[in-house]
Amino acid sequence: MSRFNVNQEHSLQPNSQEYMYQKKYVSIHSEDRDQIKFPNSSEFEIELPQDYLNVQSVKLSSWTFPANYSVFSANQNNLQMSFRISDPYSPQSNSYYEQLQDVIYQGLIAHIQSDFIITIEEGFYTPEQMATELTNTMNYVVTNYLDTFIQNYDLTNNTNVYSDFSGYSEFVVAYNFVNQKLWFGNKSSEFILTNDSDLYYKQDILLTCPVNKLPEFSNWGLPAYLGFTRNPITSTEIPNGTQSRFYYGDHVTGDSGYWLPLSSLPGANSYIIKAELKINLMGPAYFYMEIHGMNNIDETAPYNVSPFTSHTNETNGIVNSSFAKIAIPTTPISQWFDNNIDSYMLYNPPAERIRRLRFRLRYHNGLLVNFGNFEYSIMLELGILLPQKKVEKYVYVPETVAFG
Repeated sequence: MSRFNVNQEHSLQPNSQEYMYQKKYVSIHSEDRDQIKFPNSSEFEIELPQDYLNVQSVKLSSWTFPANYSVFSANQNNLQMSFRISDPYSPQSNSYYEQLQDVIYQGLIAHIQSDFIITIEEGFYTPEQMATELTNTMNYVVTNYLDTFIQNYDLTNNTNVYSDFSGYSEFVVAYNFVNQKLWFGNKSSEFILTNDSDLYYKQDILLTCPVNKLPEFSNWGLPAYLGFTRNPITSTEIPNGTQSRFYYGDHVTGDSGYWLPLSSLPGANSYIIKAELKINLMGPAYFYMEIHGMNNIDETAPYNVSPFTSHTNETNGIVNSSFAKIAIPTTPISQWFDNNIDSYMLYNPPAERIRRLRFRLRYHNGLLVNFGNFEYSIMLELGILLPQKKVEKYVYVPETVAFG
């Protein structure tokens, strides 16, 4: 005889091996995370409202993100640029003597083998704003250097040249709207954009080592965004009395396209550099969403020549690197919404329980997306299998109903 008591009202119901498929939606807001433990909204864990059982699939249903990213930032290694004044204006060579200009010439000659380094403001730029930023910062770093040099000259020679110095303003950078390129000019001195400077290599190493960041071959520094390759470029001389001009219209209202004014220094020749490529200020077009345990997208990585890739049939790509690839369709500052993406994870057999999720939002190069103090929201669609009881049902239909 069985030792189990089956004479009760609550006997076990046999499993019918039949399931009802149910879609369950979970709305997740980044501001609901533990902000003490996870101050960065690009990387956090969050506990879901309940245990979700027998989960067959997880899909990114909809989302909203802020477009407040900085195309130019220290993390992107694109705030600095180096240049050199290789042949400064010489008053003596042009039969012109003014003590201030002579001291400026001495100062620039003393710096002829060294680079000037500019640092632009972090953020997002229009082409015109970038041209203005470069003009001002290039003149600013030269002014700062000459400030110190002239003051030391006065102390050494017991002169008062510094009182006449009002700053260096020979550099002009303009944006050509037709060919979408930057034009760099100096009204009196030859200059070089030292795009092969060690500055860019050192910065890349410093940024790559402490963080999970892939090496950059395309966007290797600020000059890459401005339309240059890694080769140094020397300016081209424009004969005295000739001006560089945009023929499509004014650069500044009323200048008839003459973007580089003539120098007031006697006999001075202008020098210009035209960017090789179009300016690129758009920033990344995508970012990736990782959900721990749900990543289902394989991702390529920058080409790498190594014994591993040379002697095996393998690559350095990443398997199951992310859950979703999300396009960035707009520029700052704005908000975008979307709900059309085929990013999902299928479980076979179904996941027994899901209660906690870990998110990481990054760019292709591995850097985290910086949302600052802006929050975002996503909606996940969970496909759940609900087991059904095996129950025989009988439906009695009265004759008056059946036969009318």
